[in-house]
Amino acid sequence: MRLLLTACLIVISLPTVVAETPADILDLSRWRLTLPTESDKRGSPSEIRQPELASFSHPEHFHVRDQAGVVFRAHCGGATTKGSSFPRCELREMAPDEVNRADWSTDDKTIHTMTVRVAITATPRNKKHVVCAQIHDADDDLMMVRLEGEKLFIERNEVGEVMMERHYQLGTEFELKIEAGKGHVRVFCNGEEKMNWKVSRDGCYFKAGCYTQSNLKKGDDADSYGEVVISMLQLDEINTEDQ
Repeated sequence: MRLLLTACLIVISLPTVVAETPADILDLSRWRLTLPTESDKRGSPSEIRQPELASFSHPEHFHVRDQAGVVFRAHCGGATTKGSSFPRCELREMAPDEVNRADWSTDDKTIHTMTVRVAITATPRNKKHVVCAQIHDADDDLMMVRLEGEKLFIERNEVGEVMMERHYQLGTEFELKIEAGKGHVRVFCNGEEKMNWKVSRDGCYFKAGCYTQSNLKKGDDADSYGEVVISMLQLDEINTEDQ
């Protein structure tokens, strides 16, 4: 007598998680957002902090695209921050307590790292310049990852630029890692080291998003814009004191 066993396969379909706000895609717990829109305080741009940022979305400037990334858009006629004539839709790093501003030194024994998967998707029609990531120090930007036309490079003010890609095509996604600590700033693009710079600065913090480098005085219309899409953003701190 032969015993016939029949196996039944039960397939359970799990519900699809739909990303409704940027915080559903990116960990925004340690960030503050600056928008290119004017706040209640005339002459100052809007800022979105935690806990509001955890559920915030803006249909034009800061929203989910195709469930795969977060749009950062800044139009040339937008509001600007103090000390800059260019608009931004940009995240500013906050301290681990998520309340105070990040404030570290490139000389720290801790290695501060920002990893971001990013694509620059639009530049203004006239002045085609956009910044997608930077380290700012207590006084000014220390370094910026900047696109000018097709030239993607690291800008270091008077020190000199470092080329990353001579013929960047809009919409091309790349992984950017910026490390700072032990007296150096290192930049990697798609795993390849592009810069290892010995530099000492205090009051530092990371920024990521779209910092459009044009305005009406540069010949662009108010509705012309820069745009960046970020699909991954991560902060890490590694203490090397005992290493």
